[in-house]
Amino acid sequence: MEKGRHEVWSWTTATKESLCFMWQKVKVQLMLSMSFLAAVFWYCRRLYSFLAQLLKWWSNYLQRKLIRNLSVLTEVDLLGYSAREWKGETKQAKHMREAYEELFWSCHIKYLRLVRRDNYSAVRAVLFQIFSQGIPFPSWMKERDILKLPEKLLYSQGCNWIQQYSFGPERYTGPNAFGKLRKCMEALKTNWAEISATKDHEKRGNMCNTLFSDESKEHKLYEAIKFIMLYEVVEAYEQIKNREEPVHNLFSLLFARDTSSDPLSFMMNHLNSIGDSICLDQVELFLLGYVLEVKIRVYRLHRFNTEEFQVNYPDEYRREWNEISLLTEDDHYYHIPLFRT
Repeated sequence: MEKGRHEVWSWTTATKESLCFMWQKVKVQLMLSMSFLAAVFWYCRRLYSFLAQLLKWWSNYLQRKLIRNLSVLTEVDLLGYSAREWKGETKQAKHMREAYEELFWSCHIKYLRLVRRDNYSAVRAVLFQIFSQGIPFPSWMKERDILKLPEKLLYSQGCNWIQQYSFGPERYTGPNAFGKLRKCMEALKTNWAEISATKDHEKRGNMCNTLFSDESKEHKLYEAIKFIMLYEVVEAYEQIKNREEPVHNLFSLLFARDTSSDPLSFMMNHLNSIGDSICLDQVELFLLGYVLEVKIRVYRLHRFNTEEFQVNYPDEYRREWNEISLLTEDDHYYHIPLFRT
């Protein structure tokens, strides 16, 4: 009996010792695992915090870069801008402030989008509004492939002088002008089609902001527009010369100038320098509105209190044309007025 009890006690003791030993090992493993998990958790938190800060920094950097490169800035208050830009009591400052107040109260222009002050200013302000409003191609562009316009001028109409075409500030002329023009036309057609097909206003605005913060892409668009203007001048000149159907009266104004009596002189004396040393003048604004089939209403602040305060380019336009607006203080640099009722 005693022997049996002793055996039971020995077995129980051995079992307890085994369990204790196993528990000690498991306890050590659990502690190591918990320590490891705690270390992993701490590391992950630090990594997450670091990545969040890095992402925030990168986002701010891209935003600053985008804003810095934007050629059309976000809207500013019209009267606030006027007060900042035209301080003092000089005759000109008072005149400009009065003109801005007239826009605010009578024309319902409450905000302004400032456009980069360079010699592409007018073309940029017009094209940005066409894209941001989702205005489609002009009717004549839907009937003709604009990619073939350089080829048509060069081969069909024998205008081999287009090799003297200069690309704004790039000032390139030479045998590769034809290829460069085709790339410009491709850029215009692709971007215009893509943006005008985007129906969501916010998405279209983001696309415009991205496009108009890339100087190289922008310049291609403007050079394409310039070439389309040249193409229309050549077409009108041929019609006049061959006494075909009547042309728009703006071409009479254009060819009446000594410096643009024919397409070649127009290109050499006017078009080539746009974007480089000169901007669009009044006649070219008429032509720009005509080829893009938009009525360009310009508020000329330096002409305030005269009949030339508000001018339409062209002055003869079709009812179905879209209207866009520009604002200028000097007929050189242009900004985009925004209407609010």
